[in-house]
Amino acid sequence: MAIATLNSGRYESNGVAVQRLLHEIPGLAAIDVKAHRTAGQAVHLTHSFGLESISDAAMVAELLKLVECGALSGQDDFESAALGLVLTCADDPALCWQAFYDNSLDELASGRSPFASVHHRALSQLAGSSVLEVGSCFGFFALRAALAGFDVQACDISSGAVNLLRTAAGRLGLQVQARVGDALALPYPDSSVDTVTLIHLLEHLPSHVDQAISEALRVARKRVVIAVPYEDEPSPHFGHRHVVTPQTLVAWARQADHAGAEIFEDNGGWLILDVPPAHAS
Repeated sequence: MAIATLNSGRYESNGVAVQRLLHEIPGLAAIDVKAHRTAGQAVHLTHSFGLESISDAAMVAELLKLVECGALSGQDDFESAALGLVLTCADDPALCWQAFYDNSLDELASGRSPFASVHHRALSQLAGSSVLEVGSCFGFFALRAALAGFDVQACDISSGAVNLLRTAAGRLGLQVQARVGDALALPYPDSSVDTVTLIHLLEHLPSHVDQAISEALRVARKRVVIAVPYEDEPSPHFGHRHVVTPQTLVAWARQADHAGAEIFEDNGGWLILDVPPAHAS
C-alpha cells in the first residue's frame, strides 16, 4: 500500500499527486481540475478548490469529468484524487474537512446536490425515532437524520470515515454514535433500533448481499430501508461490484424474512422491508 503524504497545497497517494493552484491564473474557472499522466503512469492533478467551494457534489462532478476523459481509472485513483482535493483546499487539514462537511450539508439541505432527493426520500421512509445508517461513509445522511431529530447511530467498515463523522458530529453538536462495523456482522444487538438504512451500499458488496439484509433485519425493530442506483454497468470508480435492477430487488425481497415489502423507483431503486412482529418483540 502506498503511503499518503501531505505538504502545504500538495497531496500524494497511490500514484496520484494533487496540487492546489496557489496563485490566480487569468481565464481559469473558479473551480477547475486538470490532470495528466506521466510516463510512469502517475496522475498529476491541479485544482482551484478553496474553503468556500470544496464540497462533495462539486468535487465528484469534477472528478467524473476526469473519469470520462480517461485521466482517472478505477476506485483507487478516484478516492486518492478525492482525498487530495479536500486536503489541499487549504493549509490546515482540520479547516479543509470542516469546510467540506459544512458546504456538503448545505448543498444537501438546499437541494443543490444530486443526492439531495435520495436523502429526502430516505428520511421520509424512516419509521420510529431511532435509526442506524450502515455503510455511512462520510455520514452526511446520519448527520441530516440527527438534524431532523432522530436518535442516530452509524457504522462503516472504514475507521477513517468513522473518525471524520465523529469529529463533524461533535463540532456540530449532534448526537451521532458512530463506530466501525461490517454490514455482514453488525456490532449491534437484536431489535436495537427502529429503522436500519442501507443507502447505496449493497451495490458495493461483492457477495453475501442476502447476509447484509438479514443482519439489517435482525437489528431493526420496525423497518429496513434499502436504496440502490440503477446503472447499465457498475461504476468502477465508485467501487460498484454489480448492476442492480428492479428484478434484483424483487429477488432480495423474496429471500428476506420480512412482514411486508415495497419496491419503487425514485432516482434509483428502493426496497422497504417491514420487520415481522415476532422479531420486533
